Amino acid sequence: MKVVLFCGGYGMRMRNGAADDVPKPMAMVGPRPLIWHVMRYYAHFGHTEFVLCLGYGAHHIKNFFLNYEETISNDFILRGGKAELLSTDIADWSISFVQTGIESAIGERLRRVREHLDGDEMFLANYADVLTDAPLDLMVDRFAASDAGASMMVVPPQSSFHCVEMGEGNRVGSITAVSEMPLWENGGYFVLRQEIFDHIPEGGDLVADGCGELAKRGRLLAYPYRGFWRPTDTVKERFALDDGYARGERPWALWEHAKVPARTA
Repeated sequence: MKVVLFCGGYGMRMRNGAADDVPKPMAMVGPRPLIWHVMRYYAHFGHTEFVLCLGYGAHHIKNFFLNYEETISNDFILRGGKAELLSTDIADWSISFVQTGIESAIGERLRRVREHLDGDEMFLANYADVLTDAPLDLMVDRFAASDAGASMMVVPPQSSFHCVEMGEGNRVGSITAVSEMPLWENGGYFVLRQEIFDHIPEGGDLVADGCGELAKRGRLLAYPYRGFWRPTDTVKERFALDDGYARGERPWALWEHAKVPARTA
């Protein structure tokens, strides 16, 4: 299936300064940017046709792939000054680079790449800035077996704050970590059917408009996941991922410890 990646936002909380125009998916984790890690995750499950919804800082993403250096993350033999790759990352990938506007909402970005989906009944979508080790094949299979119009992965709240329940006289009755409450939040991994386009107005949002309308109709499926899931909304979160990568703690990199090819959904 094709994979639509939303990678045109400003990512203000990730910026290092006013002159920094690098979009958030291009923030580095190890020797490669976030968007590469997300794409490798999908490729691990056999999904190698990507549609990039570009916007802010699009030239950084284009230049990265136009000048891609396979030797950075692959073994090779150097003979006569020429590198002979022993493996490759993106040789079998198809990547469409589509400018979807600087200020466009996520839903509008999706609308603007609809023609690049070739009418496929089902496709995948992602914000390109969240890493996980979730079993994508199972997520897709459950959705395919349903009659839902969309599926979204949901995860426990990531906040470290505590909720306080107060009773009479402002006496505290209980203190509960947000992550332990019966709440779920959008995990950013979507499996969608063409029906989603019926519910996203011009300039609309994927979640608030598209998924919201499907939820009202009982046609939105959730995939709850309590395993590894890490956002990169802040510099601190990105540094934590980068540090984990350096220490060899990168559970999202399923391709690194796969002994056999993953099953394609």
